[in-house]
Amino acid sequence: MNKETQGGLFFLGLFVAIGLAVSGYFIGQTLYNSKVALNTAEVKGLAERRVKADRVNWTIAYTVSGSKKEEIPNLYEKAEKHKVTIKNLLKENGFTEDEIQSGVLRYEFLEYRDENQKLVDETHKLTGTISVESNNVEQVSKVRSNVNKLISEGIDIENRDPLYHFTKLNTIKPEMLSEATKNARIAANEFAKNANVTVGKIRSARQGNFFVRDAGEQYGDTAKIEKDVRVVTTITFYLND
Repeated sequence: MNKETQGGLFFLGLFVAIGLAVSGYFIGQTLYNSKVALNTAEVKGLAERRVKADRVNWTIAYTVSGSKKEEIPNLYEKAEKHKVTIKNLLKENGFTEDEIQSGVLRYEFLEYRDENQKLVDETHKLTGTISVESNNVEQVSKVRSNVNKLISEGIDIENRDPLYHFTKLNTIKPEMLSEATKNARIAANEFAKNANVTVGKIRSARQGNFFVRDAGEQYGDTAKIEKDVRVVTTITFYLND
């Protein structure tokens, strides 16, 4: 066998050896990764709270109207009287001056014409709003019926639905996240029990979004005083043999 042949066989053997070593590394690495993957469990933890709204926004609209443009000054005076009447009623029922805000009067003009485009009638409207923003959320539902009684006094009122908000989410976040984590570990323990392993430390954790909904509802978060707060965390635990 000449030297060239021997050299070729040497390099061929070397490449084969390297190839086996590399392939062995990847096989070993794959088995290692598989083992790591098998030694973890990803579970979800849920925490829920029933809370009450602590802030309310409530708007009352009132309208005065007339059929002639010349009536506008009288309409304005009438609208101002309605505003005072509504505000006084709110104060008598427990709301303070700081909680009551008056909006700007909005003017609207409507005209009605026949088939020949001749003007047959017209309406001039002034609409004002009074808004209540308060922490006294329970009081609104009690006062709304009293406001409706102003209709019998000839006041055209739109008693709009109050909007209830829960603004103290940050105060319950830590406790709820802790509860969600505990519930996730409980779920992991159940899994580990069936697999004859034990749950170890947390490998990773992902916090889900906090959701605030009206109590018992899937959608909407301003119609009810009572709210449901919900958060789901996703946690990966190490599993020990």
